[in-house]
Amino acid sequence: MTRTVGPLVRPAGAPGPDGAIHRLSPADAGWTWTSFDVHELVPGARVDRPGDDSEVLVLVLEGTCAVTVGDAHLGPVGERASVFDGPPAGVVLCSPGEAVAVVAQTRSLLAVAAAPAGDVRRTAVIARETILVETRGEGANQRMIKNLLPPDAEAGRLIAVEAYTPAGNWSSYPPHKHDTDDPPNESQLEELYFYRFAKATGFAIQRVYTADRSLDETMTARDLDVILVPRGYHVVGAAPGYDTWYLNVMAGPERVWRFTVDPDHRWLMNWDPAAPREATR
Repeated sequence: MTRTVGPLVRPAGAPGPDGAIHRLSPADAGWTWTSFDVHELVPGARVDRPGDDSEVLVLVLEGTCAVTVGDAHLGPVGERASVFDGPPAGVVLCSPGEAVAVVAQTRSLLAVAAAPAGDVRRTAVIARETILVETRGEGANQRMIKNLLPPDAEAGRLIAVEAYTPAGNWSSYPPHKHDTDDPPNESQLEELYFYRFAKATGFAIQRVYTADRSLDETMTARDLDVILVPRGYHVVGAAPGYDTWYLNVMAGPERVWRFTVDPDHRWLMNWDPAAPREATR
């Protein structure tokens, strides 16, 4: 069973010299695969990451940044002022072994995720027009998903999506889990949520629990919080009045997203993950 160190809710800290408000290593999280940093950057601020044996995902969540991977200058990445604007995040996938440098051209919010290298190794800017934007659920559990680096993308280990949940709606719904290597039914994936709210005073409720209730936590997510999901079923409810956005990053021994819905709530599953999907943009 995965060991969990410390609380599942990780509030943002004061910005460090490179603007870091989160620095999450596998040892910090008590898991194996996923690292995650977030930086709040002023124009001209720089973030450097030396090359190592990890695949790296650079996510320009807000603002515009110049990104260099190895000797390749990839130009400006990102084009939105807020995560609640229309375009998806700017996304750069970085091959293991390549040093990464990011320089903010505007005030920016930058996330950097990493995981041990997989079989696929490539560096690429993920073109905005290739990112599938879809609606999942209906009624009070409808939300919009932007598949930044989905399971069928050419990548080694990391998976990333961002989700917009209207105020009062539920997301990651119905409760589901992916903590067991049980092909073809379920895959083992660590997951984290990084939250933003259209109003900074907003909040959401997230529950993470196992069938035997050895883990059963109901938590308040606030602006810029990270919540860890090392195992168990998980679900999110956006408070009325507060449009909610979150970034999901996942990684595990196999880059496949298969999940099991809580049997008590399976009757509420109203979308088919295996069905062909159509973009809503």
